[in-house]
Amino acid sequence: MRRVVVIGGGVAGIQAALDVANHHIPVTLIEREPSIGGHMAQLDKTFPTNDCSMCILSPKMVDVQRHPLITIRTLAEVTSIEGEVGDFRVTVRQHPRYVETNLCTGCEDCVDICPVEVYNRFDAGVGVRKAIYKPHPQVVPNVVVRDSEHCIECGLCYDICGREAVLREDTEKTEVIEAASVIIATGYQLFDARRKEMFGYLRYPDVITSLEFERLINSSGPTGGEVRRLSDGAVPRSVVFVQCVGSRDMQIGKSYCSSVCCMYALKNAMLIREHHPEIEVTILYNDIRAYGKGYEEYCVRAEAAGIRLLRAFPGEVIAGDNDLILPLEDTETGEFISLHADMVVLSAGMEAEPDTQAIMEQLGIPLDQNGFVNTTDQKLDPVGTIRPGIYVAGTVTAPRDIPDSVMTAGAAAMRATRDTLTTGE
Repeated sequence: MRRVVVIGGGVAGIQAALDVANHHIPVTLIEREPSIGGHMAQLDKTFPTNDCSMCILSPKMVDVQRHPLITIRTLAEVTSIEGEVGDFRVTVRQHPRYVETNLCTGCEDCVDICPVEVYNRFDAGVGVRKAIYKPHPQVVPNVVVRDSEHCIECGLCYDICGREAVLREDTEKTEVIEAASVIIATGYQLFDARRKEMFGYLRYPDVITSLEFERLINSSGPTGGEVRRLSDGAVPRSVVFVQCVGSRDMQIGKSYCSSVCCMYALKNAMLIREHHPEIEVTILYNDIRAYGKGYEEYCVRAEAAGIRLLRAFPGEVIAGDNDLILPLEDTETGEFISLHADMVVLSAGMEAEPDTQAIMEQLGIPLDQNGFVNTTDQKLDPVGTIRPGIYVAGTVTAPRDIPDSVMTAGAAAMRATRDTLTTGE
């Protein structure tokens, strides 16, 4: 029997791999990062229950690793997909890890002794990592990766590793995997807030993005879950969330709603109030889009927690006297005010992943005007493409939340399972 290849190791890819493998079909899960988990692994809580994100995700990650029919390929990228349903050939480029995965135990002795600190992409740049590192404590597979670009070859990691798992040399490899069907769940990227220059992102240290705030509020993040200003490390007296940054904005060609921004701003605002009830929290919104099960009740709960919802959009963010000033119009009253804040959080929207676009163009699968994948029928076939045997799941077709991503993953898995059982050897 041929296998199914799942591209993308976020929550959608993980769910799809598990669903297919549980039907006794071999699966290869391909992820370009050192660990599976995707964006969900960066989050502290999930709405509307405020459950711990990793408490939901981590067991699924472990299930994938332990499943006898699932093979995980991390630090790997798909370069081409050829063939037809029942007989695909997926070419995978395996990037060097500079660590022998069969020997590494993930003890992190090499991490502790490494003298190099560089930008940590997993922490959205708020924290730092070593030149040899694990992106976060619950990585799967539980092995380190050596960043050869920033490694200074001091030799300390080689000397301290009693199992001699750290490699001085490693090479890129190419593998061709035969598959009956392919599920593409490569996710999204966040809108680059620098494009909205009026908000002063990266110009003012206390203007941060929603993902950076997620890492600040996360107990495993660089501040241990404490909300701190990046400028001076102080607890802010007031925090303002600005909605629709990179969404519903015709000036930058982002006419669509990113679906999750209202809800994750409400979630993070409530988390602030739980950690620091004295902090004033305001959300500047265009419309509150609480469309899911329990979402409207979640919004009411946020207001009851003392969060101010103000229907306004600031024209700019101005540096004040040890604070930030947001001139705006309250569109419900018509009043012009200047809001003062110690921290501004930009609720950045979702964008189509450029690497996904490249794969789709190679396959001849059309994209919509926003760069997301066009399915054969958004209502009747939301996971199918014009290429039989190739299915999509998660946010590759549109911005969506975690429950919707998991639902589409299940649908794509069932379609891939049917193809494999009817065309496999």
